[in-house]
Amino acid sequence: MNRQEKKNALNAVYERLEKSYADGFGVNDAGGDSLPRRSEVITVTEKLLELIFPGFERAGTYPSAAVLLGDCMRELSDQISRAMHRISGDECDCCGHGCSSRCDEVTLALLEKLPVIRETMKLDVKAAYNGDPAAKNYDEIILSYPGVKAIAIQRLAHELYVLEVPLIPRMMTEYAHSVTGIDIHPGATIGQGVFIDHGTGVVVGETAVIGDNVRIYQGVTLGAANFPKNACGMLIKGNKRHPTVGNNVTIYSGASVLGDITIGDNSVIGGNVWLAESLPPGTKITALPPEHRKKFLSGDGENGK
Repeated sequence: MNRQEKKNALNAVYERLEKSYADGFGVNDAGGDSLPRRSEVITVTEKLLELIFPGFERAGTYPSAAVLLGDCMRELSDQISRAMHRISGDECDCCGHGCSSRCDEVTLALLEKLPVIRETMKLDVKAAYNGDPAAKNYDEIILSYPGVKAIAIQRLAHELYVLEVPLIPRMMTEYAHSVTGIDIHPGATIGQGVFIDHGTGVVVGETAVIGDNVRIYQGVTLGAANFPKNACGMLIKGNKRHPTVGNNVTIYSGASVLGDITIGDNSVIGGNVWLAESLPPGTKITALPPEHRKKFLSGDGENGK
């Protein structure tokens, strides 16, 4: 292919892309000026984590807490402004002028919650230490346990979710999902002293409520049992559709707890249980063990020669 042929081919691709961009479907933003920046949201999320666990996130590379707070105030407010402008469009009363005041208020509201989030995370770390015989010390837990990072980010994102900040909370929890394998929606409500052990494949839905001192193992789903639709066939959004888990509950690996049900305090849900009905307090539920079949291969086992 000569130079002119390459140019013609690329021009043809460009024309097709331009046509696709112009369809107004909403999966493109060539300018992107109003979009929050994923990389910057991740950066400010890591700075917020450093304020919760000083010295543990990129130890030695961050300045003092006072400087970090100033950075977070400025950077997060900018990203929130972008998100609000993106969703509200021309009706946004805070882009460029009045918007900055509202975004600053929202950002400050989150920063004011940092001391409370930090105290709550202390209880989460303690729960991890007390609940895992392999845990040697708190340092190991903060540095390496994915559940701690996922919950910390979710707690931050949840505050913005409650303040009705668009886009940013989900970006934060999906970042946590990408680095921990734990998917917790920012809308979920999580109590104190919660420990997600191992964590890979854990999914917690938007309207789930998790009580205090709950232990969750890998592969657990706190999900919706069904997705009701309105008369037009569209999914009904915003209704309570995920479980409420009481205090001091343990949910073992692979369990699926589905729908707007309540798991009573001090209950235990065994591995691989499929549960779509409420449980009274103090209930232990397990799945029937699978039936195993053994076949001895030639030359092996008790029947081998």
